[in-house]
Amino acid sequence: MASPLEDDIFDKLRQKVDPKEQEKREKEFNARVHEQYEKSQQRLAELLGQNNTLPVTISSIRVLNAKHTRRGFLERLFRPILSANQDQSYNLNEAIKEISIAAGKLQRFDIFEPPISIFIDKPDPSDPSTTPTDIAAYISVKERPWYKIQTGTEAGTAEGSAYLSVLLRNIFGGAEFFNASASLGTRTRSAYSAAFSTPLFSNPDVRLELGGLASSTLKDWASHEEVLRGGSTKLKWMTGDGHRHELGYSGAWRQVTGLAEKASPTVRNDAGDSFKSSLTHTWVNDKRDFPLLPTRGYLMKTVTEVAGFGALRGDVGFGKIELETQAALPFGATGASFTAGLRGGMLYPLTVGGGDIPVQSRINDRFQLGGPTDVRGFRLSGLGPRDGPDAVGGDVYAAGGASLLLPLPRAGKDTPVRFQAFINGGRLLALKGRRKDGQMDSEAVADSMKRTLAELKNGLPSCAAGIGLVYAHPIARFEINFSLPLVLRRGEEGRKGLSFGVGMEFL
Repeated sequence: MASPLEDDIFDKLRQKVDPKEQEKREKEFNARVHEQYEKSQQRLAELLGQNNTLPVTISSIRVLNAKHTRRGFLERLFRPILSANQDQSYNLNEAIKEISIAAGKLQRFDIFEPPISIFIDKPDPSDPSTTPTDIAAYISVKERPWYKIQTGTEAGTAEGSAYLSVLLRNIFGGAEFFNASASLGTRTRSAYSAAFSTPLFSNPDVRLELGGLASSTLKDWASHEEVLRGGSTKLKWMTGDGHRHELGYSGAWRQVTGLAEKASPTVRNDAGDSFKSSLTHTWVNDKRDFPLLPTRGYLMKTVTEVAGFGALRGDVGFGKIELETQAALPFGATGASFTAGLRGGMLYPLTVGGGDIPVQSRINDRFQLGGPTDVRGFRLSGLGPRDGPDAVGGDVYAAGGASLLLPLPRAGKDTPVRFQAFINGGRLLALKGRRKDGQMDSEAVADSMKRTLAELKNGLPSCAAGIGLVYAHPIARFEINFSLPLVLRRGEEGRKGLSFGVGMEFL
């Protein structure tokens, strides 16, 4: 295989030490490459016009201008399509298709600016090793900047924060990424994270990630602060039909601390340290046209977690599953659309490390429901079980919502701004018959879960309706809504009036 990096001309240009002279010569080289590209495309068009089933052999593939990308990384990507590694010969159409597929994979590594240019030519006729059927492929790329720094502020009903993030791209020449971030806020007082990811086998659809996290979050809806320190490893992959999977292990030390004077007995009982060791699998099938503001398509998502089971240990044990689905339908060519979504989850107590008695769920792990990004019209964690002033979370929940989105009259359908009319609601329940000391055998837990699931359908869900404005920024969705609670249960906290929400996922 020919060198997948620069050809000999470019190598000679780079030997010059004068930066200005080198830049000048690189520009001259790129101009010659462009001229060759135009000529080769003309010859290619002539060939296609004559016979697109012409038998050919791919003799070489060269990637131009990939100065910081490893040769071995590129070779592993392109070697399988070289004719020398194929049992059957290509025709011209097939060769072009295979080269285009490989270049598409190269684009998905996100280390090159789009678009990637491909041109095909005959190899050097002076090379005695070439044959009349040989073709040479040239792939011209432009590498993205190797670093990116972002700073900013975020504000919402629930929190205001400032953040700094640093992204290092293609660190070792094999599409590796390192991402570090830090944020300070009114609720998430501090959060620091770092993650390193790398593709496996030069495959853009399979990545391995190692990460760490440290945070301190004020949870005033439950009269405490949670301190978290942990690490994780994840394997991420995508199937040919676009389904995304993520399998990971995480270990996290959690501390419920900083209790308010008014903290309830439930919160005080969970105060102190705990260690969660868990396996998690996430599956996503997202066919929406624009996830932050979809007008057509659907989403299906599941998140499954097992903690404290078997060799995982830790001092918390549960099986946890969440399901989510959303569908969007357009109304003709007006830009109006209708979206509807459902979410649900269940937390099932398990034994820890082979013990006999399932462990009662802790406030760190139970579901919370209510707020500007899920059930609008309720305060943050305003739905579900409470102990005095505190929202203590639940083990089972179901929520749903529907929205009618209309473009503003003078803004037009192509702008990311919509008028919204919505209705949403949900229920959050603790296990029926859960004992205060947490001592329930496996049979009692199973019976309690059945009764709790049956209770979900009894009576109307807590719900609210409202109107507002939606703005879909490329990095997040912003909403400002006027909400009116319609059904509230005893102890729940509705929120009548204006609310502001920022997030990536909304009900």
